[in-house]
Amino acid sequence: MTNKIRARYLGPATVGLGVMGASIYLLMVNITLAHLEAISGLIPFDMRPLGYSHAEALTLLGALGADGRAYYLSHQIPLDTVYPALLALTLMGAICWIGQRLPNRTLVRAGVALSLGAAAFDYAENLAICVMIWNGPTPSVPLVFAASAATIAKSVLTSLAVSLTLLLGAMWARQSMAERRVLRGGGRRVRRVIE
Repeated sequence: MTNKIRARYLGPATVGLGVMGASIYLLMVNITLAHLEAISGLIPFDMRPLGYSHAEALTLLGALGADGRAYYLSHQIPLDTVYPALLALTLMGAICWIGQRLPNRTLVRAGVALSLGAAAFDYAENLAICVMIWNGPTPSVPLVFAASAATIAKSVLTSLAVSLTLLLGAMWARQSMAERRVLRGGGRRVRRVIE
């Protein structure tokens, strides 16, 4: 009974979470992150998938100024507090929804783990950015290294989780096409026997 309820609502819930997550992402990219880039002339921390050096962090924090750093904390961070959970729930929902139609559950478990890991490192990145901003325009080298490492890990795990979701979707589509061919072929055989 529980599995039937879960199967019935998992797809629509995943789509709903995905729409909310995409909306938050678009708000960040087009408004808050765009504003931070406009006032600093530099790419914000969140949009640097390959990380950043201590010198780059100092340059960005200095270019943001006090108002820009306050905007980062008051506008970008709240949105980026909601987004990682929505993305992880969307990916996990999609992976589980597709995965219930596939015989191998190992990839489903891996996808869920990658999604949770991506969210965890996104939150670690957010926390490190907050601490860098609270420490003023001159954060320590270890703090910047930790923030940059979290950014890189978040980027890698998110890319892997999305790629695995797409792979599972392709596997499901391929399996569905094969099942339809078998059913069509079986239907022809039944008709021939009847005739």
